[in-house]
Amino acid sequence: MKIVITDGFAVNPGDLSWDWLGKFGTFEVYDKLSDNEAPEKIGDADAVFTNRVKIGREVLTACPNLRYVSALGTGYDMIDVAACRARGVEVCNVPGYSTASVAQHAFTLLLAHAFDLNAYRAMVTDGKWTGMPGFHYEKARFVELEGKTAGVYGCGAIGTRFAKICQAFGLKTLATRRSKTDGEEDGIRFVTPDELLRESDYLSLHCPLTDETRGMVNRDFIAKMKPGAILINTSRGAVLNEADVADALKDGRLGGAGVDVLAKEPADPENPLLKAPNCVITPHCAWTSKEARVRLMDILDQNLRSFAETGKGINRVGV
Repeated sequence: MKIVITDGFAVNPGDLSWDWLGKFGTFEVYDKLSDNEAPEKIGDADAVFTNRVKIGREVLTACPNLRYVSALGTGYDMIDVAACRARGVEVCNVPGYSTASVAQHAFTLLLAHAFDLNAYRAMVTDGKWTGMPGFHYEKARFVELEGKTAGVYGCGAIGTRFAKICQAFGLKTLATRRSKTDGEEDGIRFVTPDELLRESDYLSLHCPLTDETRGMVNRDFIAKMKPGAILINTSRGAVLNEADVADALKDGRLGGAGVDVLAKEPADPENPLLKAPNCVITPHCAWTSKEARVRLMDILDQNLRSFAETGKGINRVGV
């Protein structure tokens, strides 16, 4: 089997090893290919792993030997699953590897809007201290989380883990998912989307990017949210209408935002969120802890081994 990694640097910048691929055949690892380079570099490979490079009809036509395509993560919107299935190409992803890390990162973004660590640190370096003349409590945000409400939009594994962290800090937890809008589960009360938006002091998005959710967080969505609420997004950037979110931050309709993902990555210099007030942006890094990436490699290995032995991966998509 010949294997190509189209953009391995994101998953493994050098602190892990791809050598486990050798037991399946030969392999070529590229740090980062462009979409235009991909067909030629994949060539006559039997299997390809991609993080951002699009695998669609053009690649499938140019690379007729392909029989296995895997996302280097959970999201697989860069893979044309229907086109792969039509050609008998197996498609797999890697669910669950980063659940703990992404939930932790989402809560870190929440904490960033509850406690302004940098502002308090600056006070110390400026010679200020609590109780001294000139110390202004109102100049740095410090919000007690006990009794506040955290809402989870799309409460799967990551959303549930995020909610459990919130509960440990004394937040009430509400959630909605497409298949559940009432009842209670794991101490989380399920409600309708409208009630979730109305009641949440902190709203964290954990939904996939679909035709239904693309641009979902727009002016109308925000109008239903609790005034001054904090919006957190560690799902997919295109779930937000970024211009509408920036406007809501500017006029105070949103109290803040913490996002790890943008519609276009790396950030477009013209992205309105870059200049929006009270907006914390991190570089799509919620999944990048070493622990999560080691777990990812293990699942990639299991999927490929299953395909090599049975013709089917474990974590199949589009079936």
